[in-house]
Amino acid sequence: MPKGRIEAFSDGVIAIIITIMVLGLRAPEGASLASLRAVAPMFVSYLLSFVFIGIYWNNHHHLFQAVKHVGGGVMWANLHLLFWLSLVPFATNWMGRNFFARGPVALYGVVLLMAACAYWALAHCLMSRHGPDSVLARALGRDIKGMVSVVIYVLAIAAAFWDVRLAYAGYVSVAVMWLVPDRRIENVMAAGG
Repeated sequence: MPKGRIEAFSDGVIAIIITIMVLGLRAPEGASLASLRAVAPMFVSYLLSFVFIGIYWNNHHHLFQAVKHVGGGVMWANLHLLFWLSLVPFATNWMGRNFFARGPVALYGVVLLMAACAYWALAHCLMSRHGPDSVLARALGRDIKGMVSVVIYVLAIAAAFWDVRLAYAGYVSVAVMWLVPDRRIENVMAAGG
């Protein structure tokens, strides 16, 4: 079946996720700039989550540019990814409202870890559907960047129970690592697939 519907559905869900996150932001009670301090943890949480959702949207787009068709397995793998991404607003809100307490910071990491695993599953489902010589399989290769992300998430989740600043630094480092554009798929497609 064609891939257009899965792309449109995913774009819609991701737009709703961002909308839910921004609706979770509340204006401070006071009118002074100093009153913004009270909502700073919520804003910082929102900013990090917005970056992560943007990274997933961007990578999802690139992933589907390299495929020709999808099947039932791909659709379920995509829903699995969207499920974990749909929990980002909840984890973001909980972490921001509790001033980076251990439990919320750890849960945030679990959601990010599971989203990363779901993205890996989606990519591998697409690769198996298109074969080992496909553009996607050649572009992703061993996916070192994805594996490093998972390791950092696991370490950051554990660190959340020791020092939440280390956990948060781990999450930020993964975001920074993925903000550097991943041109693997574009490069293989530009080289003639």
